[in-house]
Parts: sequence; structure tokens; C-alpha cells
Amino acid sequence: MNLFDLSGKIALVTGSTKGIGEAIVHRLAEHGANVVVSSRKADSCDQVAGDINKARSREAAIAIPCNINYKEQLEQLVAKTRAKWGRIDVLVCNAALNPYYGPQMGIPDEAFDKIMGANIRSNHWLAQLVLPEMVERKDGSIIIVSSIGGLRGSPVLGAYCISKAADMQLARNIAVEYGPHNIRANCIAPGLIKTDFARALWENPETLKRSTQGAPLRRIGEPDEIAGAAVFLASKAGSFTTGQTIVCDGGATI
Repeated sequence: MNLFDLSGKIALVTGSTKGIGEAIVHRLAEHGANVVVSSRKADSCDQVAGDINKARSREAAIAIPCNINYKEQLEQLVAKTRAKWGRIDVLVCNAALNPYYGPQMGIPDEAFDKIMGANIRSNHWLAQLVLPEMVERKDGSIIIVSSIGGLRGSPVLGAYCISKAADMQLARNIAVEYGPHNIRANCIAPGLIKTDFARALWENPETLKRSTQGAPLRRIGEPDEIAGAAVFLASKAGSFTTGQTIVCDGGATI
């Protein structure tokens, strides 16, 4: 048996039209899963799903646009996934936002609420929506893409880091409560990855050098290097791993 084989599995991935999320849907499909590509923009979802289907020469992906800030849209996302493929075996909560960069004491209330709503509450809502069917089947994997920001303080990303630390605790809570039903929940905590989301930290060569010089690998990460961890956690290879935060950061936090 191939420990990483995902044939027949249905995976729903939020924020999956670029960066880490896009890499995850491509790699899950490559290992045999049927995937749901989801983000706010329908055309972007269609593009990524089309790319996956072309690469796999089968209908391995469908596009379902969704704004994670609205519970009714998340409910429709789950309902449409079930209508197409019958169930959800793997939930990857990747979508997140950070509208504020600056001192913790200067963040506007609206920005704070947006960060907590998108980065924590939406993941909680999605888990609530998929866990009952996972309990019924006695099988399921929930993966939350967190950040090493959740493991250390920051003078400029305070609220974002709080939300990412909370995601780690959300995964632990789900793991404890639903482990007896053979459901696993874990986080992936990326370091600096070459995505549009982190562009300000790598686009300028001098900034990139400062951002990476303290990490043992001395380089920025690639989205595929996070996708590999998601394949592990979604598959039999990760079947005894739950409640954990897998750090993929080139050694920056050590």
C-alpha cells in the first residue's frame, strides 16, 4: 500500500487559487484525491480547477467560490461539495487575511475583528459543518494552515499572530474531542514562503536576505514544500498524527 495514496478521497481546500492553497489542491489531486477549489473569485477557481483537470486527464477538481467570512456561504460550499461527490474526507482551512501591519496597540477594531473572524471563526464554522459526517464514517482529517507567527511574538503582526496561535488550539481541541471517532486535526505552520501574501518580505533582495539570514537553510520556502505536509496529514502516512503543529520554516524558529 502506498502510504500517500489519496485515491477516492474528497478534499475541500479554502483559499486554494494561489500560493500555498493552490499548491495543496494540485498535490492532493496528484495523489488521487478529488478536490474542491475555493476562493472568493469564481474565475480564479475555474482557472485552477481547469488546470488540475487538464493535468490529471480526468475530473479531479471542481470550482466552488466562497467568501469564508459568511456562514451561509460556507454552508453552501459544503452542501455543493456533498451534492457533487457525496462527502468530505479532508478539510483544509487555508484561507486567511491580514489587513493591518503595525503596532498591536494601533490596530483599528474593525481590522482586529476581520482577522479573528476570517482566521479563526471561519475555521470553527467549517469544522462544525464537516465533523458530523466524519463522526458517522469514523474517519476524517482536518488540516489548518497556521503560521510560525502563532509561536512567537511580533511587533507588527500582533493580531495575525494571535489568530494563528488560536488555530493551533482549535486543532488541539478538535483532536481531543473527536479522536475517539478516528478523526484527526492538525496545523501546518509555514515560515516565510514565496507567495503573494508574503511578497513584501521577499520581493526586495535585501529584505529577503534579512528575512532568511537567521534560518539554518538560509532561503525562502516554496508553496510545494507546504503542500507536502498537507499530503502527509491527509493520507495514511499521517494516520497516527493528531493535535500537532508541523512547523515548515527552514529552521527559523529553532
